[in-house]
Amino acid sequence: MAQERPWAAAAVPRGCAAHSGRPLELFCGDCGRCVCALCPALGPHRGHDTRLLCQAARDKQELLTVYLRNLEVRKEQKAGNRRSVEQAANDLQAHTATSKQQLLDIVTQLQLLLQEEERLARNVIDEKTEQALEAYGQQVQSCQEEFAALEAFSRRIRGIQQCSDPVQFLEVKCTEIEKEMQDSRRQPEQWHPIPLSFEHILNHYSCVMKFLQSILQKPLEVRLKEDVFSSLNATSKREPGTMLKTLSPVDRMVFLKRVINIAGTLMVLIADARSPTWEYDSIHPRLKLSDDRLVVSCSWRRIFYPCGPQRFDKLWQVLSRDAFLSGSHYWEVDLLHAGAGWWVGAAYPSIGRKGDSESCRLGWNRASWCIKKFDLEYWAFHKGERIPLLIEDDPDRVGVFLDYEAGILSFYNVTDGMSHLHTFSCKFTEPVYPALRLWEGSIGIWKLT
Repeated sequence: MAQERPWAAAAVPRGCAAHSGRPLELFCGDCGRCVCALCPALGPHRGHDTRLLCQAARDKQELLTVYLRNLEVRKEQKAGNRRSVEQAANDLQAHTATSKQQLLDIVTQLQLLLQEEERLARNVIDEKTEQALEAYGQQVQSCQEEFAALEAFSRRIRGIQQCSDPVQFLEVKCTEIEKEMQDSRRQPEQWHPIPLSFEHILNHYSCVMKFLQSILQKPLEVRLKEDVFSSLNATSKREPGTMLKTLSPVDRMVFLKRVINIAGTLMVLIADARSPTWEYDSIHPRLKLSDDRLVVSCSWRRIFYPCGPQRFDKLWQVLSRDAFLSGSHYWEVDLLHAGAGWWVGAAYPSIGRKGDSESCRLGWNRASWCIKKFDLEYWAFHKGERIPLLIEDDPDRVGVFLDYEAGILSFYNVTDGMSHLHTFSCKFTEPVYPALRLWEGSIGIWKLT
């Protein structure tokens, strides 16, 4: 209860300006002035909203008290924001030191890698050189042996030439060496050693160096913008010190209750917050569920789930355990660790499960709707028709609103102040299940309930 003020019991000493001598007993809410009892009946405040002076003062005091409470809440919010920014600054300093050390480790590893590459290239050159020199040595030794044999044969011929007996010279000596002389008349071979070149090794590393130079000659900021993996990082597109402003869950519910205009019809959205869990019987064998069934993540090994007609066997998709057949519902999907490609939407239970045809693909048939991100592009899909979405900031969390009777399925960027992404309008004829498809990483349901 508001504290009792002194004027509740004491008369106000000031008089009415319109009726001289009359005390101020009432407060005119329309004019914001204190008046006497005659002013609403006979004076200029006739027909105005008037209250007893003390009651009006108490009402104002209560209003100020409520406003002060609101100010305290806002002050606490600002203090919390300040603490968050200070914590972010401390975390940034720690992260900067860690990143610098990691960068040093990476550069050191690169240097060691280059040194090891140089050692391997030197070993190749030494090994090839050793093999060539060994072959050259064997060939030199062979030439020396053949030269010595020719020299000895020359001495024998000179000795035969010294024979003075013509008969012995013709019948004996010449007959002995005649065959050897015929063999020696063959055209001698000339050897031309093919030089061993390491030009291909030098060219290889020259190309590597030119490739690195072509990359490094661009400014680092330009390289980071062009790098695909760097561009997939949501923080790389934001200026340093950017604040990500989100609404509280209560504010999001207020957002959903506002009056909106869809297809020319004013509608009031009142949604039940949901935290749907994923269906074990429909999940693809390369996906795995968390213990609470809220998070789906990719597994690089196949998980041996029981075979069943409800399980997706080709596409990495999963449906929710929860189905909506009436009413308005709202849930949020956490995409912070979803990687380069994801599909978020809803589907009928009649969507195909076996194979990878269009009847099974999320958004490619009449039984499913989704928004899709792949690489740097966003699309809305239904019945194979795709609509490009212009999204400036990558959503880390997407809100999904379903109004079954109104035939509305809407998507919002929660991390961008509930900015609208896309709305599908149709007439639902089957139960609607939340659905998703992954390319890598993990996707989770944000816990609202």
